[in-house]
Amino acid sequence: MVNAMTAKPVRVRLPRMPSVPASPSGLHERRERRYILGSQTVDVAALAPGLHIVATPIGNLGDITLRALAALAGADLIACEDTRVTRKLLDRYAIATPLTPYHDHNAAKARPALLRRLAQGAAIALVSDAGTPLVSDPGLKLVQAARDAGHAVIALPGASALLAALSVAGLPTDQFLFVGFLPPKQTARRARIAELAGIPASLVLFETGPRIAATLADLAAGLGPRQAALCRELTKIHEEVRRGELATLAQEYAGRDARGEIVLVVGPPPATEKPSVAEMDALLRQALARASLKDAVGEIADATGLPRRELYQRALALTKQAGRDTSDGAPR
Repeated sequence: MVNAMTAKPVRVRLPRMPSVPASPSGLHERRERRYILGSQTVDVAALAPGLHIVATPIGNLGDITLRALAALAGADLIACEDTRVTRKLLDRYAIATPLTPYHDHNAAKARPALLRRLAQGAAIALVSDAGTPLVSDPGLKLVQAARDAGHAVIALPGASALLAALSVAGLPTDQFLFVGFLPPKQTARRARIAELAGIPASLVLFETGPRIAATLADLAAGLGPRQAALCRELTKIHEEVRRGELATLAQEYAGRDARGEIVLVVGPPPATEKPSVAEMDALLRQALARASLKDAVGEIADATGLPRRELYQRALALTKQAGRDTSDGAPR
């Protein structure tokens, strides 16, 4: 038998891929492009020129796709938020591709340099600290600029905290709105929650441990007794998923030292029964008696959630009908 602890790595050579022409600057340097998975060393071809958007694990380093490993090993350069964070992932799989920082604070200076590399024929992998790039992470302007310059932009999908939370929340997913982070200041946060209150979909938010208690309290006050799921440290050792009404979760986390990355999923507002035609007409007549047609339609649309186009057509018909009644001698 072979002792698994002392067995030498087995080198696996993938089928030869079309070579990538070296740039005049020698951009595609001759270095080992490989990664190690378990006891196997996998050689990969140089990645095709362009900007490759690579999803990385949100916690558990095992949540990386084989395609992502090949891309990271085959790229000429990896642009990342924090080189220390991405280095841990590369060390896990023995990937030697150079790293360069690209984050909110240096993007204006770093972006032109990356675009020059792309123009020279480089293959650049863009990663975030965790999950899928551009989801509450930097990279949008780089993608836009790369596309505008005619460079290929390729998506390598994978881990996403947003989708991971939705999959375990036990709340409706047929319609959802990704909100990202709410404003840190209470006044702005409450105003934003008021804007979201009427949206007929589940809401998905990111939040930090120090702010989660205040956010839950404001959500409970602004959205009422909705069901929610608080997903903390997904895929990590201390993963936690708590479910309940917003007010209950707010009480649980009041004064609690919650740490780590948090995704909060809030269920949609309760479904309201659609008014009958007679009820809709009555509401419109009342609103038309004190407001213009446009304002009356807006008022009833906000109150009932009915489509503005449908209300406008009905209000127009009621207005014309009222005009005919008046012309026939009916009292005004």
